[in-house]
Amino acid sequence: QVQLVESGGGLAQVGGSLRLSCAASGRTSSIYIMGWFRQASGTEAEFVAAIGRNGVNTYYGDSVKGRFTISRDIAKNTVYLQMNSLKPEDTAVYFCAANSNSRVDLRNPDYRGQGTQVTVSS
Repeated sequence: QVQLVESGGGLAQVGGSLRLSCAASGRTSSIYIMGWFRQASGTEAEFVAAIGRNGVNTYYGDSVKGRFTISRDIAKNTVYLQMNSLKPEDTAVYFCAANSNSRVDLRNPDYRGQGTQVTVSS
Protein backbone atom coordinates (compact mmCIF):
# COMPACT_ATOMS: atom_id res chain seq x y z
CA GLN A 1 0.00 0.00 0.00
CA VAL A 2 0.96 3.61 -0.50
CA GLN A 3 0.09 6.50 1.80
CA LEU A 4 -0.01 10.08 0.55
CA VAL A 5 -0.04 13.08 2.87
CA GLU A 6 -0.57 16.61 1.58
CA SER A 7 0.47 19.86 3.18
CA GLY A 8 0.66 23.52 2.28
CA GLY A 9 -2.91 24.47 1.52
CA GLY A 10 -4.54 27.58 2.87
CA LEU A 11 -5.74 31.04 1.95
CA ALA A 12 -4.18 33.19 -0.75
CA GLN A 13 -4.99 36.46 -2.45
CA VAL A 14 -5.75 36.73 -6.14
CA GLY A 15 -2.44 36.85 -7.96
CA GLY A 16 -0.64 35.29 -5.03
CA SER A 17 1.17 31.99 -4.64
CA LEU A 18 0.98 28.79 -2.65
CA ARG A 19 3.09 25.66 -2.61
CA LEU A 20 1.64 22.24 -1.95
CA SER A 21 3.66 19.22 -0.90
CA CYS A 22 2.79 15.55 -0.98
CA ALA A 23 4.88 12.97 0.84
CA ALA A 24 4.53 9.33 -0.13
CA SER A 25 5.28 6.40 2.15
CA GLY A 26 4.82 2.65 2.09
CA ARG A 27 5.40 0.80 -1.19
CA THR A 28 6.70 3.87 -2.99
CA SER A 29 8.57 1.72 -5.50
CA SER A 30 5.21 0.88 -7.03
CA ILE A 31 4.46 4.53 -7.88
CA TYR A 32 4.87 5.53 -11.51
CA ILE A 33 2.89 8.74 -11.89
CA MET A 34 2.27 11.24 -9.07
CA GLY A 35 0.42 14.49 -9.09
CA TRP A 36 -2.73 16.37 -8.22
CA PHE A 37 -6.35 16.69 -9.03
CA ARG A 38 -8.78 19.15 -7.48
CA GLN A 39 -12.45 19.32 -6.76
CA ALA A 40 -14.44 22.43 -6.05
CA SER A 41 -17.71 22.23 -4.18
CA GLY A 42 -20.49 20.90 -6.39
CA THR A 43 -18.24 20.19 -9.36
CA GLU A 44 -16.51 17.18 -10.87
CA ALA A 45 -12.88 16.41 -10.21
CA GLU A 46 -10.41 18.24 -12.44
CA PHE A 47 -6.95 17.03 -13.41
CA VAL A 48 -4.30 19.54 -12.36
CA ALA A 49 -0.81 18.19 -12.93
CA ALA A 50 1.24 15.00 -13.00
CA ILE A 51 4.88 14.01 -13.12
CA GLY A 52 6.57 10.81 -14.17
CA ARG A 53 8.75 8.48 -12.17
CA ASN A 54 11.96 10.10 -13.37
CA GLY A 55 10.81 13.57 -12.40
CA VAL A 56 11.33 14.84 -15.95
CA ASN A 57 8.06 14.30 -17.81
CA THR A 58 5.35 16.68 -16.63
CA TYR A 59 1.70 17.11 -17.62
CA TYR A 60 -0.75 19.91 -16.88
CA GLY A 61 -4.44 20.61 -17.13
CA ASP A 62 -5.31 23.41 -19.53
CA SER A 63 -6.59 25.73 -16.81
CA VAL A 64 -3.27 25.76 -14.93
CA LYS A 65 -0.68 25.70 -17.72
CA GLY A 66 1.82 28.49 -17.38
CA ARG A 67 0.81 29.20 -13.77
CA PHE A 68 1.44 25.95 -11.88
CA THR A 69 4.65 23.93 -11.78
CA ILE A 70 4.97 20.36 -10.57
CA SER A 71 8.24 18.89 -9.39
CA ARG A 72 9.38 15.71 -7.70
CA ASP A 73 12.12 14.96 -5.18
CA ILE A 74 12.72 11.29 -5.86
CA ALA A 75 14.98 10.76 -2.85
CA LYS A 76 12.33 12.17 -0.51
CA ASN A 77 9.37 10.53 -2.29
CA THR A 78 7.77 13.96 -2.36
CA VAL A 79 5.95 15.90 -5.05
CA TYR A 80 5.45 19.65 -5.02
CA LEU A 81 2.96 21.90 -6.74
CA GLN A 82 4.00 25.53 -7.02
CA MET A 83 0.91 27.60 -7.74
CA ASN A 84 1.42 31.15 -8.99
CA SER A 85 -0.93 33.83 -10.31
CA LEU A 86 -3.78 32.29 -8.37
CA LYS A 87 -7.35 32.98 -9.40
CA PRO A 88 -10.64 32.60 -7.50
CA GLU A 89 -11.50 29.66 -9.75
CA ASP A 90 -8.48 27.81 -8.35
CA THR A 91 -10.38 27.48 -5.07
CA ALA A 92 -10.88 23.76 -4.41
CA VAL A 93 -9.76 20.81 -2.36
CA TYR A 94 -6.50 19.59 -3.86
CA PHE A 95 -5.81 15.89 -3.70
CA CYS A 96 -2.44 14.28 -4.10
CA ALA A 97 -2.73 11.14 -6.18
CA ALA A 98 -0.60 8.39 -7.63
CA ASN A 99 -0.85 5.59 -10.16
CA SER A 100 1.15 2.41 -10.35
CA ASN A 101 1.08 2.57 -14.14
CA SER A 102 1.58 5.28 -16.77
CA ARG A 103 -1.95 6.69 -16.61
CA VAL A 104 -1.49 10.45 -16.42
CA ASP A 105 -5.09 11.36 -15.62
CA LEU A 106 -5.20 11.17 -11.83
CA ARG A 107 -8.91 11.80 -11.33
CA ASN A 108 -9.47 8.12 -10.58
CA PRO A 109 -6.11 7.16 -9.10
CA ASP A 110 -4.76 4.01 -7.52
CA TYR A 111 -3.87 6.03 -4.42
CA ARG A 112 -4.98 9.38 -3.09
CA GLY A 113 -4.44 11.58 -0.06
CA GLN A 114 -7.02 13.18 2.19
CA GLY A 115 -6.91 16.51 0.39
CA THR A 116 -5.98 20.04 1.37
CA GLN A 117 -8.15 23.12 0.96
CA VAL A 118 -6.94 25.98 -1.20
CA THR A 119 -8.98 29.18 -1.09
CA VAL A 120 -8.22 32.17 -3.30
CA SER A 121 -9.95 35.36 -2.34
CA SER A 122 -10.12 38.80 -3.84
